[in-house]
Amino acid sequence: MDNGKKKLMIALKGHGRAYMKAGGRTHITKEGNVAKKGLWYNIQQKRKRGEKMRSKGDAGAPTEKAIKRSQLKDGGSPAWTRKEGKNPKGGLNAKGRASYTKGTLKAPSKKVGNPRRKSFCARMTGMRKRQKPSNNTGQDRLSKSLRAWNC
Repeated sequence: MDNGKKKLMIALKGHGRAYMKAGGRTHITKEGNVAKKGLWYNIQQKRKRGEKMRSKGDAGAPTEKAIKRSQLKDGGSPAWTRKEGKNPKGGLNAKGRASYTKGTLKAPSKKVGNPRRKSFCARMTGMRKRQKPSNNTGQDRLSKSLRAWNC
């Protein structure tokens, strides 16, 4: 068996027959990881073949947004998992809340009688006990979110 084919078989082991076929849904990256074939993969293949990219605005040309999203890790992870979706004062900002499960999250409440606040504070102050003392700097995400909720 060819060394390249052997590597492909090992890397895709456990993914099922659809992934074992030539021209399947995955490929091996330069680092040796298995990744889904997406926009960035197609762009690279087109460059290897020497074909020119379509101009901006042409039918079928990828948009700037699509190109940026394909270059992100995990094929464009939602904003709540990245820095741009997090509030520097703690918790998530509006963009982060909107990207989390179709925008079902609400903003933090500092109102003392609010049952959401009471529940959040009860859960998160319990997390403080599990936190390593070295991580409890006051500038960690947990401390910031507790301050945002006025716990």
